[in-house]
Amino acid sequence: MAKKTNNFSDLGYVFSTDKNFEFDNEEEIDTLKPSLQNLEAVFSNKGRAGKTVSIVRGFIGNHEDLKNLAKVLKTKCGVGGSVKDGEIIIQGNYRDKIILILKELKYNVKRVGG
Repeated sequence: MAKKTNNFSDLGYVFSTDKNFEFDNEEEIDTLKPSLQNLEAVFSNKGRAGKTVSIVRGFIGNHEDLKNLAKVLKTKCGVGGSVKDGEIIIQGNYRDKIILILKELKYNVKRVGG
């Protein structure tokens, strides 16, 4: 029978015997005001088995504010969606409606693609 070992470094844990060691947390990015944000609204169906989605890119800020903006967009469009890799993904082709909503919220938004 194979001997089991716990390799915590594979799990992202770091151990140190240095008494002065301080763990560097990822610093939260301050969210820019909507008027300073430059967002892009993109329509895509690549890599999604032909299903169409609208993607909002370019948000600068912390993850909670991004999730809150995604919730507003999903609610006003009446559809589902998610937040992945700093992008808001809304199910369906709602790019034009998303642009109007973001402009009402005072965001600078640009339509990208056809």
